[in-house]
Amino acid sequence: MASDFSRTLALLRKEKKISQRTAAIDLDVSQALLSHYENGLREPGLGFVIRAADYYGVSCDYLLGRSMARDGASNKAKEISSISLTPSELTDAHRKIINNAITLLFDISEQTASKQLSDEIAQYLSLVIYKVFRYLYLADPDRVEAAFRTNSSQFDGLCNAQMALSELRIRSAALGSGELGLEAEDIRMPSLTPTDLTRNFPNISQSMLTLLQSVADIIEPHQNIRRGDKRTR
Repeated sequence: MASDFSRTLALLRKEKKISQRTAAIDLDVSQALLSHYENGLREPGLGFVIRAADYYGVSCDYLLGRSMARDGASNKAKEISSISLTPSELTDAHRKIINNAITLLFDISEQTASKQLSDEIAQYLSLVIYKVFRYLYLADPDRVEAAFRTNSSQFDGLCNAQMALSELRIRSAALGSGELGLEAEDIRMPSLTPTDLTRNFPNISQSMLTLLQSVADIIEPHQNIRRGDKRTR
């Protein structure tokens, strides 16, 4: 619980734009204890979890990382891999999440009024799809190498190089900085906090939030151990 709870607790306070001292007073704890909660150094009791949920206007399930919906109404974050789902249902759920998340990326891009960002995102996603398809193609015993202009020993390295450049261009386009061959633009980036995503994209934001949580679960073990954490991985 500690990791999800501490991260969410700190995020909610920052979204509310209040100091740790103010939040501690309102939640009837010392600032030092709240700091420990937000940094994952201590775990709270049930009373504090309930107070914090009421204070920030979210459900206890959301605060504890058991639901990606702030009201706790939708599926729990881990539910997509539930053993009660058939492989077919899991595939459909994953496909819906990815499709909705991609749609959200392009919707956000359109709101920035950038003439370049959507193209950069599309190119990057195209590279990802190309790579995955080529990996599947390599497993086909009837494959024809001549079907592709780039041979199987080079395509992934070349794609990786272009993806690295595309990542930099996406960052530049999102900032409107006009670097890496892009034109400078006046970007109007919408707020992307979980609260605003849910408010502005009610039909598809849940998929993005679920995807973000799923990826966090995958990459989190590779992070450096937090300062003060004596455990080994």
